[in-house]
Amino acid sequence: MAMTGSAPGDSPLTFGVEEEFLLADTRSRAAAPRAAEVIADARPVLGPRVQGEFFASQLEIRTDPASTSAGLRAQLASGRQAVAAAAARHDCLLVASATALLTRHPLPITDAPRYREIARHVGPLATGAGGGELSGLHVHLGTFDRAEALRLSHRLRPWLPVLQALMVNSPFADGRDRNCASWRALQYGQWPTVGPAPVLDERGYDALADRLVTDGTVLDRRMIYWYARPSEHLPTLEIRVADVNADLDATLLFAVLLRGLASSLLYEAERDAPAPDVTDAQLAAAHRQAALHGLRGTGVDPSGTSRPMIQLLHLLLRRSTPGLEAHGDLAEARSLLGAVLANGTGAERQRVFHRRHGSLHHVVDGLAALTARA
Repeated sequence: MAMTGSAPGDSPLTFGVEEEFLLADTRSRAAAPRAAEVIADARPVLGPRVQGEFFASQLEIRTDPASTSAGLRAQLASGRQAVAAAAARHDCLLVASATALLTRHPLPITDAPRYREIARHVGPLATGAGGGELSGLHVHLGTFDRAEALRLSHRLRPWLPVLQALMVNSPFADGRDRNCASWRALQYGQWPTVGPAPVLDERGYDALADRLVTDGTVLDRRMIYWYARPSEHLPTLEIRVADVNADLDATLLFAVLLRGLASSLLYEAERDAPAPDVTDAQLAAAHRQAALHGLRGTGVDPSGTSRPMIQLLHLLLRRSTPGLEAHGDLAEARSLLGAVLANGTGAERQRVFHRRHGSLHHVVDGLAALTARA
């Protein structure tokens, strides 16, 4: 990482995004297991940027690493547009919701050896009642070696519940109001290893990862699903805490804030600023607050003090300011954040749409229209 000994932004920190989407049938609005056909249709345009996912009604669109927010936004938009068009040709809507609002059981697992193996390993956590398709948004930060990625993971820990709260987008699932802001977070949190990343150095990471595989907690290191994890196939730190959002600007805001915050925290670390003093129990409670209440919940600051999420969000923006300024993103971050706060989180917008129209079919339509508006 070229940040050592330099001010934030002396060498741009690259970032990339992976968005998981659902396909909904244009007539029933239920999740439709046609991802293979839609991917094949979109691949001549997007190549390997569009991939299959765990469920046959789900796919993933990836960006290449970007050095500017404009470059990242262009890739996000082109990916959504290409796949939405392909979905329409197969009587589907492309829907960015972190849960399927309407689905059919049994849930269709993608016919691939690894996904079948994972389904056997986690059993009803993936396919049982109340589960449903879950779709996340993952951001890769880097380039880092493993030691650098783990140091950054440690400093990011108290801020991830705040960013999770900003991105909540799954109040409904499987035809029901789940009385929360992120049903995905509550369901996914039951999977093995999903949760705050432990504080580890490189040797500790290797020892723990090997133990998790040996004792059967996970099949392999790729099944370590901490909220911040060193990627096993890329030289990056992968952040896995967010719901996918229909509003592309919310996705861009999340990525821009993460990069700005990471740059600022790395600069602080180089100058021996104190590391966060937050326990795993405090973090688990803060993540649950984010899942239940979004920005109306309570989180924890780096000193371990409880604070309202909305207050922590403004603290995060201030803490990120040096990195945002260095990458030329400060004005855009403020503008995007202002729009999200004015319009509401994804979960709040889904609830407003449901109250207005009274039907989950209409919520699916609204999400699909916003997803395709890239």
